[in-house]
Amino acid sequence: MIEARHLRVLRAVAATGSFSAAARELGCTQPAVSQQMKALEGSTGTPLLIRTGRETRLTQAGEALVRHAAGILAGLTAAEEEVAAIAGLRAGRVRLVSFPSGSSSLVPTALAALRADHPGTRVSLVEAEPPRSVEMLREGDCDVALAFRYGGGTGRNGSGGGPREQGAAGDDWTDLVVRPLLTDRLVGLVPEGHRLADAGSVGIAELAEESWIAGCPRCRRQLVQVCEAAGFVPRIDFATDDYPAVVGLVGAGLGVAVLPELAVESVRPRGARTVAVEPVVEREVVALTLPDLAQVPAVAATLDRLAAAAART
Repeated sequence: MIEARHLRVLRAVAATGSFSAAARELGCTQPAVSQQMKALEGSTGTPLLIRTGRETRLTQAGEALVRHAAGILAGLTAAEEEVAAIAGLRAGRVRLVSFPSGSSSLVPTALAALRADHPGTRVSLVEAEPPRSVEMLREGDCDVALAFRYGGGTGRNGSGGGPREQGAAGDDWTDLVVRPLLTDRLVGLVPEGHRLADAGSVGIAELAEESWIAGCPRCRRQLVQVCEAAGFVPRIDFATDDYPAVVGLVGAGLGVAVLPELAVESVRPRGARTVAVEPVVEREVVALTLPDLAQVPAVAATLDRLAAAAART
């Protein structure tokens, strides 16, 4: 195997014309130069240098290797510099995927802080709801996934948290690094003129006869489960993945809704009031990555900034 250090010695010998001059240029001894040249000739299986008295000249094979050595060593130097830049957060990229309410609440603050601290780190963002976002992480299509799950689940977090009760299908994160961010409570939305608009807290069963406006598919399933546990099936007249549309429909008096607080905070609820809902339903919001990716400086920095943004929310 040809080693880079041997190529550097060969170039020095070719440039200076002798082992002693090459040793002075490289800051080593003449026997060390001779030993490395013997090792290089052993690797290539052919003589590379011809010594006649005080003169040293290249063989045809030596000349060919010196020509290629320039490109090889230049490429290696460039690679070393690029890796050093990534390790030092002077460069690098992070592919982030987030659910919509996370994109509008946590992500802007986190990425602004990351850019201020490490302007050479580039972050791309696409939106996807879990479990699709988690699948993208496992398939290598992103480096960090901002995700959520309702109720319990099993996972491994960066601080060594223990296992929890398994949640819905697709919420098993035992193979991932889980960075807990915050707990997001579901709140009720009713029109301003609604009979319960001024109530401090509303039992979900008190809304059994209402027209419902449902959000994203996972939130929709969670709504149905909570209502069924309270003894009724919600009449869902409108369903949309767009949270501003949900708030707008409620504000127009077309029904009631239950949304995560993060989603409500990112929209100005004109014509709608938020009320606490009983029983309390919460979702766990986390940042996920793969164990190997967690060691990448740019990914680790992104996780830290997301956690800091969540702490301020």
